[in-house]
Amino acid sequence: MNREFDIQAYMTHGVERVVGDIIKATFRNPRESAYMAKFALASRKASAKRRKAEDAGEHIPPFLIASITSQCNLHCAGCYSRCNHATVDAAPVCQMTAEEWLRVFGEADELGISFILLAGGEPMIRRDIIESAGKHPNILFPIFTNGTYMDEAYFRLFDQCRNLVPIMSIEGGKEMTDRRRGPGVYDRLIRNMDTLHEKGLIFGASVTVTTQNIREVSSEAFLRSLSDRGCKAVIFVEFVPVTDDSKELAPGDTEREYLSREIARLREEHPEMVYISFPGDEKSSGGCVAAGRGFFHINSHGGAEPCPFSPFSDINVRDTSLKEALQSPLFRALQDGGFLDDDHAGGCVLYEKRAQVEALLNK
Repeated sequence: MNREFDIQAYMTHGVERVVGDIIKATFRNPRESAYMAKFALASRKASAKRRKAEDAGEHIPPFLIASITSQCNLHCAGCYSRCNHATVDAAPVCQMTAEEWLRVFGEADELGISFILLAGGEPMIRRDIIESAGKHPNILFPIFTNGTYMDEAYFRLFDQCRNLVPIMSIEGGKEMTDRRRGPGVYDRLIRNMDTLHEKGLIFGASVTVTTQNIREVSSEAFLRSLSDRGCKAVIFVEFVPVTDDSKELAPGDTEREYLSREIARLREEHPEMVYISFPGDEKSSGGCVAAGRGFFHINSHGGAEPCPFSPFSDINVRDTSLKEALQSPLFRALQDGGFLDDDHAGGCVLYEKRAQVEALLNK
């Protein structure tokens, strides 16, 4: 990894681009535009905090992924979280409470973390935690949801707390979505989108990109259908195989290069929506940005992990501060030992090197 690379400057530039794109996408919505103007100011202040910490030798990432529950009501084909046993049908005991998450959100705010992605399981099962997130307007909380728990109470909450933005998972059209997520899911998503649009609430879409749907989900027809319903962000997440029989679904170099070109074109030609790719082109960032370089993951029991695709932890935020968790021996070993370099076969560095990551914990 290039040690001269300024990761803080790179991530700050990325945050500024995303915030700028959101402002462009919401300027026709007065309430959203007003909130985003305030958030842009808070984001600049957060960037200054992170820069100050960086100059003092302490790196703070701008993003955090928080899996606030292990429970989910769907059984999506190829779900990495279920295959890793991180997602289950019933709520396990000893998950983090709303009060514990509220403390984490407060510490993140103090450190200068600008975005906390709420995930699961199905995060909207934990309404209490999402209400806690709404109390921190300096942080934008994209909520990665399957959309099946959306109701009038949530619509009211999203109206009151504009920092809460539902990001609904969709795989393309009805056939592709229901094939992966179950019969009837697509129709529920469309109803939710239409209701959010009618109420003047912004939302986004999350697309798991596979070799089967990459052309469909990057097509003008699909993206126009989302835009016409009021969607303001599309997050393309590369499929990461967790079983041998699903490897053919994982995008290769050709597909990733195609998607990268398409996203660049979409950003230029269609500024009415924000386009983000994950993991995206890591070469420009000097390697993977997990393990605290650009983001890290907290699981539903408080374990601080490098990434949802790398569910290994040696420290728990229930027992320590968020700041101390960022200095965990595992994170430091991954950052200093070349594990985050971009010489890998798939879209996820740490998934490719999972045996090596697990070995670090056994030293």
